[in-house]
Amino acid sequence: MTSDFSPRDALSVSRRRFVTGLAAGGVAAGTLAWRGPALAAGTPAPATLRGTDFDLAIDAQPVNITGQARPAVTVNGSLPAPILRWREGDTVTLRVANRLPVESSIHWHGILLPANMDGVPGLSFDGIRPGETFVYRFDIRQSGTYWYHSHSLFQEQAGLYGAIVVDPLEPAPFRYDREHVILLSDWTDLDPAALFRRMKKMAEHDNFYKRTVGDFVRDARRDGLSATLQDRKAWGEMRMTPTDISDVNAHTYTYLMNGSAPAANWTGLFRSGEKLLLRFINGSAMTYFDVRIPGLKMTVVAADGQYIHPVTVDEFRIAVAETFDVIVEPSGQDAFAIFAQDMGRTGYARGTLAVRHGLEAPLPALDPRPILTMDDMGHGGMSHGAHSMKGMEGGCGASMGMKGTEGGCGANMGHASDSHAGHGSAAAATMQSHPASEKGNPLVDMQTMAPAPKLDDPGIGLRDNGRKVLTYAAMKSLFDDPDGREPTREIELHLTGHMEKFAWSFNGQKFSDAEPVRLNYGERMRIVLVNDTMMTHPIHLHGLWSDVEDEHGQFHLRKHTVDMPPGTRRSYRVRADALGRWAYHCHLLYHMEAGMMREVRVEE
Repeated sequence: MTSDFSPRDALSVSRRRFVTGLAAGGVAAGTLAWRGPALAAGTPAPATLRGTDFDLAIDAQPVNITGQARPAVTVNGSLPAPILRWREGDTVTLRVANRLPVESSIHWHGILLPANMDGVPGLSFDGIRPGETFVYRFDIRQSGTYWYHSHSLFQEQAGLYGAIVVDPLEPAPFRYDREHVILLSDWTDLDPAALFRRMKKMAEHDNFYKRTVGDFVRDARRDGLSATLQDRKAWGEMRMTPTDISDVNAHTYTYLMNGSAPAANWTGLFRSGEKLLLRFINGSAMTYFDVRIPGLKMTVVAADGQYIHPVTVDEFRIAVAETFDVIVEPSGQDAFAIFAQDMGRTGYARGTLAVRHGLEAPLPALDPRPILTMDDMGHGGMSHGAHSMKGMEGGCGASMGMKGTEGGCGANMGHASDSHAGHGSAAAATMQSHPASEKGNPLVDMQTMAPAPKLDDPGIGLRDNGRKVLTYAAMKSLFDDPDGREPTREIELHLTGHMEKFAWSFNGQKFSDAEPVRLNYGERMRIVLVNDTMMTHPIHLHGLWSDVEDEHGQFHLRKHTVDMPPGTRRSYRVRADALGRWAYHCHLLYHMEAGMMREVRVEE
């Protein structure tokens, strides 16, 4: 898809239009090359398609969310794409026609299927060429809430994403009277390719909140002059800023709920006393959301489509590509706000649960903007002058007085290695070693020194906020380890990057330079991830479940996408039960495009 839109055009749209969008959209003046009128902000929620046989058409269409008609990629003329409703045990057939002038694809996120049906061009699928139709056909072997999206270029950012609901063969272990899908996403009027180019040239474009002299004086009064100077020195040496929470925020994005901008107020109906099942999906390209419904408790009953022991909270953080099912029981008032603020506190998506359309509930104010600390990045308790600088002499933390561990600076650097002494999920007893490929690497600007699982940490900006916040530790799968075997080997991978260059990778190696990760068909193994960056990364392994371990190395939580905050070292078990070539990547779209991706091959 091509566009004549340039970053300069964004200046013609007011800040408020970007944040809240339009209550009612219209078709912008001028000539557009796309078929049909512009879809307006606040159009009804996407249609639900049920059954086993589906026809989907990918096309380009203008949409009007901020006051201008801008190009989008739609499915059956809808943004988001239609909700697909399947049933566990069925075989589904999906004929996907590509009406774009460029190649396209659809990936069925979290769905277990043959590799040639997974929808990732260049691995085990050639993509869908312009004017062609590809037929997906696979058995449905699971139930729950999932989603689908393009895996071609930046089409996901441009609108090619939608929800999947798979009804179970057996009754769910909870009761509800009505349900709503709530699909969160981020929209930009920019051509996504232009946005990517901007980040490569000016990665901090959206970081409007850098610390000032006033902040220095306040911190010196609170923490002391020496500690404040040391803190500023440490950040200066890393050439980073603690206010850089996300690469793109509401200065560029309008946040959507079921395709509706905040001003459009998507509404889900209820009757007082009903139990509602809300199926939350984060279909964003780059945005983490913190979700709450003021006045209502939320009982989380499923994560990534899989049942968990119910846990009741006031708020949850949902990483890009995750899904959470929650039960709420609205009563006592006619309307409740669904408030989803971005992690950097620059904007929000919103909707309303109401007894009838047209009602609104008061919206809370955005929480205070969070500030990263050295503890957040796994440098707690260390001399700030000696931590995690890029290109440290000796690598492996040698500049901090330690030698690389035997086997070297990450003997597991993306290759299998036997590991029977100490699993990767345990809190590090010594400083973290690093792969040799990170040493002196111009694409690596930071290394964590004391990472930990942090499964019980709500996350930056959510700690001690007066609300009960969901954590990974609080979620426990409703079933025992479906495999039951202990892992026989371990692979350790480090999430690496360079903020200024907007370069992202595993072990300092971009996708184009890295060898595949090879798994033996049928084996039970462990993957350990270490986040060596100051950013949060949602990591998705296609085709296989990721069974997150607790801090004692025991099966804890089945996921398809594992959130990796800064300074974390988390592990999960994988059963290599699906032959083929699979994608493994950060699900922040522009991080994946910038290199944080690997191929996983499951071979006989």
